[in-house]
Parts: sequence; structure tokens; C-alpha cells
Amino acid sequence: MAWLFGSGLLVLAATQVQAQGNCAPRQIVIDRLAEGFGETRQSVGLGSSGQVVEVFASEASGSWTITVTLPDGTTCLVASGEGFQNLAEALPAPGDPA
Repeated sequence: MAWLFGSGLLVLAATQVQAQGNCAPRQIVIDRLAEGFGETRQSVGLGSSGQVVEVFASEASGSWTITVTLPDGTTCLVASGEGFQNLAEALPAPGDPA
């Protein structure tokens, strides 16, 4: 349920970002992330409305960017930052408050 809620927020954010002009055709965005920041795709997910949510990051610099690609192929920058870490955490045991 949290993923669905978060996905909806990302779509809303992508729509707002698109209105601000932080969107472009997907290949242009990917090329700029790779050439300008050394970022490559680290994860991908499909949102409930057909949008693709991706995380790009550079393990060398720690920079990261979250993008949302809309069904029409437009990719919008939703968030970015520093300190990226690739984690593989196990789920807590049932009943464990973690």
C-alpha cells in the first residue's frame, strides 16, 4: 500500500515538474545523467498509472536522481541528491519491530 501511495506522489511530482520544464525525452535525460554526473540506472519500477520510476546513481560520487517516465515517453526529474548507498536489507522477521 505504501508503494502505491508513494507512486501516486511521484506521478503528482512529475506532473508538477513537467509544468516547470524539468522534463525531456527519455534518451536525452539518460544521456545527461550519464555524461554530466556519471549516473547509471540502479533500480526501476512500474507505477499504477503506467509510469516508469527509476533511480540513477553514481557509486563513484554518490550522486543520485529519481526520474518518472510518463506513458508518452517524457521523462521528468523528480528528486536528486548526494550520499547514494546501494543496500540489500533483509525483511524483518514477522513480529520483529525492526
